Amino acid sequence: MEDTNFSNQNPQQSQGFIPQYGQIPLPNSSAVLTLGIISIALCWCYGVIALTCGIIALVLGNKSLVIYKANPGNYTISSYNNLKAGRVCAIIGLCLSALMVLYVIIVFAFIGAAFSAMPWEMMGRG
Repeated sequence: MEDTNFSNQNPQQSQGFIPQYGQIPLPNSSAVLTLGIISIALCWCYGVIALTCGIIALVLGNKSLVIYKANPGNYTISSYNNLKAGRVCAIIGLCLSALMVLYVIIVFAFIGAAFSAMPWEMMGRG
């Protein structure tokens, strides 16, 4: 019979990737890319969710970038490229969502100014 002992398998291979030349993917590189894309996609929804996703993506991206710069030979190039793309997407999403938040504030200010300038005292008299 064949021995089916799985205890001596490489733990990195069981996670779904096979490291080449001892390289592993950067931590949080795919999360940074995902959050960066979400921050761009949701920037039109009043900007609050996109601001949160963009800030989280930048914080995680900067931490992973520090880790990569300490030992660049330990990590795969594709995960580094995902990290760079995610940081760029997060910056774009932050800019767009900040503009959207500013737009919403300006619209509410104009609406408030328009309603405060109306002659409310005269409207109740008929």
